[in-house]
Amino acid sequence: MSAVNQVEHAAGLAYREVVPAGDPRGVVLAVHGWPQSSYSWRPLLAAVGEAGWRGVAPDLLGFGDSPTDPPHTWERQVEALERLHAALGLGPVVLVVHDWGGLIGLRWACDHPGRVRALVISDTGFFSNGRWHGLANSLRTEGEGEQVMDGLTAEGFAALLGQASRGIGRDAAAEYFKAFADPERRRGTLELYRSGDFEKLEPYDGRLAGLGVPALLLWGEDDPFAPVAGAHRFARELPDTRVEVVPGTGHFLYDDEPEATAAAVVGFLAELD
Repeated sequence: MSAVNQVEHAAGLAYREVVPAGDPRGVVLAVHGWPQSSYSWRPLLAAVGEAGWRGVAPDLLGFGDSPTDPPHTWERQVEALERLHAALGLGPVVLVVHDWGGLIGLRWACDHPGRVRALVISDTGFFSNGRWHGLANSLRTEGEGEQVMDGLTAEGFAALLGQASRGIGRDAAAEYFKAFADPERRRGTLELYRSGDFEKLEPYDGRLAGLGVPALLLWGEDDPFAPVAGAHRFARELPDTRVEVVPGTGHFLYDDEPEATAAAVVGFLAELD
């Protein structure tokens, strides 16, 4: 089985991959959120590989080890995900998404029906009447967002993540800080958030449900940014779902509880065989 720590490159993106011995049962495509990278998916990739699945997790444009390719808008990130999917010949995937990875990955899924066989959705939204939380609104505001980005240091960033997640230590924080390593990458964050007008999802109303695939809604119990109510809204709108709330976790549930979240996803995958 290939190592999940090794970073590869294709179609302008860095990615991590695990390939099991023998023919894979299928493909898991995991899309991270802000401010993370594929580093956050390493425990999950290892678990799905052990379960006989091929796992792929990209670094979104300007995150982790992926290069910059401005503008880093919502639409450009969706396009980059499609290029990687095509370049690696992934075929139908189980799409696992978190935070901004949900807005990007679910939009990609709706744009390419037939390429997703199941969904694992965590701590995100995909609603045309959605609302941004306080930090996001700051990043979306001209001048205020620049002030936030300009004032961000590696030490301060690590401290903030440490307060938000008991599972994000120094190594993880250093990996995630790659998204702010230079002015162009910091501008990329502002471009992403400022492109995130929820009204853009109006043409997608009903299309996610129209995919007709099973979905696991795996959520952090105490997420202050994307509360559990969002999971229950997904459950009402999608045809074949179940909600699993991970106790003692916040927004960064995969960092907080890597073993429990991996076990939940692998259990869901077993139901697809």
